[in-house]
Amino acid sequence: MKLGVFTVLFADKSFTDMLDTVQAAGLQAVEIGTGCYPGSAHCDLDGLLASEEARKAYMHEIDKRGLTISAFSCHGNPISPDTDFAQVSHETLLKTIELASLLQVPVVNCFSGTAGDHEGAKHPNWPVTAWPNEYNDVLRWQWEEKLIPYWKEVGAFAKKRNVKIGLELHGGFLVHTPYTLLKLREATCDAIGANLDPSHLWWQGIDPVAAIKILAKEGAIHHFHAKDTYIDQDNVNMYGLTDMQPYGSVQTRAWTFRSVGCGHSLQEWSDMMSMLRTYGYDYVVSIEHEDPIMSIEEGFKRAVTNLSAVLIKEQPSQMWWV
Repeated sequence: MKLGVFTVLFADKSFTDMLDTVQAAGLQAVEIGTGCYPGSAHCDLDGLLASEEARKAYMHEIDKRGLTISAFSCHGNPISPDTDFAQVSHETLLKTIELASLLQVPVVNCFSGTAGDHEGAKHPNWPVTAWPNEYNDVLRWQWEEKLIPYWKEVGAFAKKRNVKIGLELHGGFLVHTPYTLLKLREATCDAIGANLDPSHLWWQGIDPVAAIKILAKEGAIHHFHAKDTYIDQDNVNMYGLTDMQPYGSVQTRAWTFRSVGCGHSLQEWSDMMSMLRTYGYDYVVSIEHEDPIMSIEEGFKRAVTNLSAVLIKEQPSQMWWV
């Protein structure tokens, strides 16, 4: 496996300064935002699509530092009832898939999206309880009328271009658990898989090691994010796990994103790396920094140090002892 970073945390740096920072940290890969929520600080999507020379120059800067692009990322909401944002999300996703194909980047990461509760809705609606019954009616309509038709089309578009889609299992979106990912994959195609981020699993009560086993058995892990979550049980008792307080309210939030090793032990992170290797994932572990009590530099360095201690970098040797 290789260690990489989702470069949005270095959005204030130029493209080449960002690459120098990543190289100096001893990493091997970059995950680059192309638009929507992650922004596009290090990728001129339209410019790169339009010019082969621009693409060659772009890749030259990456190649000469011994780096690779693990994925392009354009997290948005392509099935949002906000038609303007849905259109931007959709167009950015298709362009990103095209660029990934041209540059032989194997994965595009994004969100599944969340629809409204009917055709005339103005805002997304994320049902999280089975009763009263109208919530299940909304969920069924969203899947049958919006989610599955959309990803059937886009999944086929990506597969034709030899690009895999890594859906991040993130609360607030229709695909947020191993079950919902596999359900959508079965209804569409195997280009659809997970960009598995354990930080979003922990607060839902899902064991990431078990989730890796479930998804990897199906070949459904296309990319992996490394971000931790600290769960404050006292605050859970007050606010519950669906805590709506701002992320900056660290003292009272039920859970908070943390740098790797600051929410769960390195033994747990080691167990995840071992499960990834056991079930055939031998790709990039991409650091994502969203720690509200650490600087970017300190949180990034902490993640690099801790992951370097548990990452399985080499292929297994022959079992000389048997």
